[in-house]
Parts: sequence; C-alpha cells; structure tokens
Amino acid sequence: MKDLTKDIILSNFPLSLQSLESIMEIVEYVEYQKNEVFISEGKLNSGEYFVLEGVCRSFLLNPEGEEITISFFTDKSIISPYTTRTLNGLSNLNFQALTDTKMGVMDAGRFEEFMVENIEIREFGNSVLRKELRNKVEKEIRMASLTAKERLIKFREDYPLLENLIPHTTISTYLGITNISLSRLRNELVK
Repeated sequence: MKDLTKDIILSNFPLSLQSLESIMEIVEYVEYQKNEVFISEGKLNSGEYFVLEGVCRSFLLNPEGEEITISFFTDKSIISPYTTRTLNGLSNLNFQALTDTKMGVMDAGRFEEFMVENIEIREFGNSVLRKELRNKVEKEIRMASLTAKERLIKFREDYPLLENLIPHTTISTYLGITNISLSRLRNELVK
C-alpha cells in the first residue's frame, strides 16, 4: 500500500525522496466497507485521504432528504482536500465508500505543518487544490452547458466502467437527472 500511496503523490507533484518520506511517515492505512460513510456532514474530521483501491463519493442531502452526489473518487486518487471540505473543522460533505475501499490517511494538521516548513510539500498540496478546483469548475460548466446525454457520455469518458460498479441512482444524481432518464439515455446509447 505504501507504493500505491507514493505513486499517487508523485503523479500529482514530483517530490524529492526526502519530502516524500516525510509525508509517508504520517500516512496510516484504513479500509472501509461498501456503503460505509467515513466522513459525515457536520462532524469533525481531520484527515487527508488517498484512495488506493476502490470507489467512493462525496454527497449531500437536498432539502427533501434525497442524496445528491457531488464527486466520485476512484483508484489512485485523492479525495477533496481538508481545506475545501470543512468549515471550522466540521465536514460540509458526506463521503461514502461505494465499493470496499482501501485508503491512506494522514492528519491534515500535521500535513499543514509540513506545507509551512517545506516548499516542495506546499507545492504538492497546492497542486492537489488546483486539481480539485479545476474538477469542480469543469463539472459546473458541464452541468450548465451540456445536455443530459452529453453529460452521460462525458461521465463515461471520465469514469470508464464505473457504471458497472456502482448504483445507477448515484450516477443519476451526479448527472442531475432522474434514474428513469438515466435508464432511457443508457438504452439510447446502446443502439
């Protein structure tokens, strides 16, 4: 699992061996079972997470109590950074494992100390933040400018085979459509 964590870090920013080892010293490994919510909205959470294996999502409940998927995170990715998903130490999102998931987790406070002390680690952290912002903006643009069919096609490009691993209701809320509409679009695209 350490090698996977190193690969994730280095795919985001080319750290020196010394900086990489500093981060690796504070990473612990955890496993979450399918459907387990590992970060809850309104609760304290002080971790930074590397998805080593599996699929998870961030989601919120709308005023009617329905789950709305915000983002997906797959193998070899980093979930939304602590600074973007918390306010005053409390999570503003829920995160759920959609499959059995293995993660590397480090304390956000310790990581922030490293960012202050080490320019390389700061640049790594900033590259993760930039990627998160870019992903959020791209999704906003897609939601505003693409048809539901085009959003599904883009989803398939971004997340190949994910349709076969997770509930379609989760995908439909991510795309901003009903599950019935998703089923109809899937049938159209098969033809």
